[in-house]
Amino acid sequence: MTATDRSLELVTAAAQAAADKLAHDIVAYDVSDVLSITDAFLLASAPNDRQVKSIVDEIEERLSKELGAKPVRREGDREARWVLLDYVDIVVHVQHSEERVFYALERLWKDCPELELPEEAKATRGKAAEHAKLQEAEEAAQTGGEW
Repeated sequence: MTATDRSLELVTAAAQAAADKLAHDIVAYDVSDVLSITDAFLLASAPNDRQVKSIVDEIEERLSKELGAKPVRREGDREARWVLLDYVDIVVHVQHSEERVFYALERLWKDCPELELPEEAKATRGKAAEHAKLQEAEEAAQTGGEW
């Protein structure tokens, strides 16, 4: 079994919305062979809670407006560290960068086929690592390089 046209349409629109809000490391997996509850997982991250919330809001608005899709479940809102949007056909995970590293969902789904995403979404790969390096450099500069 493979992801349906509808799930691919949702993944593409959600990935584009996440990229438009400057999400990091956007990736999608076809999990239809290993899970019966959904066809695809979309993962994205951001370096702060406010941006996580902004990405989630944009995905929700875009999928509603363009595809008439509303999530049946939305979890993790209050903390905005890891927000899950369940659209039945796809499940979107938007995580704070620290949670993304800690939980490493990619490891769980690495045997599942990766789904093709829009160029803007593909261009986000490695952004979290870039951002972390910049943060470290800024912090080092502020403390004079001392720990």
